[in-house]
Amino acid sequence: MRPRRAPRAALLGAAPARLEVLVPRTGEGHTEALDAAFAETVRRTGASIGALYLLAPDEQHLFLDVIHGAPADFAAPWEKISVTAPTPVAEALCRDDIVWVSSQEEMARAYPRSALVLPYPLALAAAPVTGIRRWGVLLLMWPATRPPHMTQRERGNIASSCGRLARLLEEAIDHGVFPAPGDRPRALPTGTGGRPAGSAQGAADLIERLPGGSCALDLEGRFTYLSSGACDLLGRDAGLLLGTLPWQSLRWLDDPTYEDRYRAAVISREPVLFTACRPPDHWLDFHLYPDASGISVRIVPSNAPARPPFQPRPFTQAAVPARAGRLYQLMHLAAALTEVVGVQDVIDLVADQVVPAFGAQSLVLSTADAGRLRITGYRGYDPHIIERLDGLPLDTTFTPAGHALGSGIPAFFSDPEEMRRVYPEAAMISGKQAWAFLPLIVTGRPVGCCILSYDRPHAFPAEERAVMTSLAGLIAQALDRARLYDTKRDLAHGLQQALLPRSLPEVTGLRVAARYLPATRGMDIGGDFYDLIPLGDTAVAAVIGDVQGHDAAAAALMGQVRTAVHAHAALGTTPDQVLLGTNRLLTDLGLDLFTSCLYTHVDLAGRRVTLASAGHPPPIRRLSGGDAGPVDVPPGPLLGIDPDADFPVTEIPLAPGLMIALYTDGLIERPGVDLDTSIAGLAHELAEADDRDLDLLIDSLLGRTGIGWQRTDDVALLVLHAATRP
Repeated sequence: MRPRRAPRAALLGAAPARLEVLVPRTGEGHTEALDAAFAETVRRTGASIGALYLLAPDEQHLFLDVIHGAPADFAAPWEKISVTAPTPVAEALCRDDIVWVSSQEEMARAYPRSALVLPYPLALAAAPVTGIRRWGVLLLMWPATRPPHMTQRERGNIASSCGRLARLLEEAIDHGVFPAPGDRPRALPTGTGGRPAGSAQGAADLIERLPGGSCALDLEGRFTYLSSGACDLLGRDAGLLLGTLPWQSLRWLDDPTYEDRYRAAVISREPVLFTACRPPDHWLDFHLYPDASGISVRIVPSNAPARPPFQPRPFTQAAVPARAGRLYQLMHLAAALTEVVGVQDVIDLVADQVVPAFGAQSLVLSTADAGRLRITGYRGYDPHIIERLDGLPLDTTFTPAGHALGSGIPAFFSDPEEMRRVYPEAAMISGKQAWAFLPLIVTGRPVGCCILSYDRPHAFPAEERAVMTSLAGLIAQALDRARLYDTKRDLAHGLQQALLPRSLPEVTGLRVAARYLPATRGMDIGGDFYDLIPLGDTAVAAVIGDVQGHDAAAAALMGQVRTAVHAHAALGTTPDQVLLGTNRLLTDLGLDLFTSCLYTHVDLAGRRVTLASAGHPPPIRRLSGGDAGPVDVPPGPLLGIDPDADFPVTEIPLAPGLMIALYTDGLIERPGVDLDTSIAGLAHELAEADDRDLDLLIDSLLGRTGIGWQRTDDVALLVLHAATRP
């Protein structure tokens, strides 16, 4: 079965998940033959590092089976790669063709997320291993000193080697064995190649006569040899250092900067120079010369007049800390982007943190809407310029934004002359001196464009481009989520406002106030409802209910229940008949959601209150003297269950100053608290509340009963207060 083709969307560098081992690794003879063929391929192509990825049983991932020329720990971020990941390995599998990356610059342009975690000078090729089916991918890496082009002969050799690996895998299948995802990839030992014959003692004497010190590290980074001069400069005996990692046995080298120099030497196979201080003030130069078997290290005092005749390309002291700092900053920004909610939050975060992080002075953040670029936020631009740029079509040639978004490829312009050659009017309009146009793409879908601009010319090295491009992916995800959130919030808010009464009617002789709090964060929607229905000049109906659920379906049913109650109440029917008619409607609809409801008829002329309940919590009554307690209302069944249900009616006098609080169970239900206890607590709070302002009274009830960000259910509260004089 061939793997499914899918858009490249996964992020390289995620922690590798362990796949279930479906087939045990057996048949050591076949494994050894495969390893030998793989190692021979790496050596014959002149590659410094090779890796063999195999397609997992789920055909959605590639797992690293074996690596040659580097420690297995180096491959930890890539032990498992999604077949849709934006990496050369995944693309080679999907394209069924060799993917060639000639330099770090090309890696930054074509695979910015891979370049982020491989910021070293190198070239690589990824080739599919294909036979009767696609088995996996062969990855080969060379130092950046090799020619930038791959010849047809090289391609043919790599393709034939992949065919041989495929045949060996098929032979393993024929014998009932096949490499399966294991705990760790295997790292094959590297041979030393041909060494000139000579006396080991003579070589040791030669090293001891050289100024400074010499030592050797294997590819894992462990000391395998130290001269006496090296021990003197490092301040430790050879017996304490052999077999250890320098950044573990020498605390003053315990810095990611120095470990990064070692990794650069192993991966790039280029000489590396760095300087470190052995406390208190002994500055030492370390010259690293790597090859396939390990790293030779020359150590000399920084102020020593003698230097090795070969001067390697130095990695300056400031280079890696700046890159490492950017990566830490990227992680910080990524975490911050996961916390933003609305579109304005994204704009503020990008303007306040991303723009200064890259030394930019201005920002334009636009979204793709109906074939046009709509500017949703900006900083550092004149509003008149923004008006001219807002609403440009996606295929505009006025600025690079449309092309960057359409192609998905970032565009960087270091100075106005670069911009003028392709977009002559853009530089004149903005007056900026350098620009980074970062397309915001989510799973192949254009979301918008983030433009960082500079007041002075600004160079964009490959490392910075890679970081910017990776960050653009995070911004795109955050912006897409924020737009969806804002849309849902506006829709939900509009729906809820349409279903609930816009305002409560004024009733002579009665003060009223209400509040609704949704449980679903950010949605402002739920199934609780309230209503106040005038019934002539001397009567009013107060209704409160709770539809099962907190989503749009609950809100839609709530609207139907409220409409049904309103229609039956307008006919002047008694509370039990109102609930009976509404109940029959819901049972006829055959919905799976049930509703509790309390209907209260207030007869201001007759000075009485009639109530009927469909499984709803009892209202709280407070007398003018301050005594408060629940009204004993025998509840009938929930609406929508039994079409022939009865709803008992309860009548109480409407005494002057009587206050009635109708509420839903979200106000009183607490984990581990008895319902009667919660109702008694609410009655106590109502008895002590100040009734001069009913809105403040509701705030007091919600606050004292613990309703806040911890609520897990919708809350509706409706308070009626009769005049103290009839």
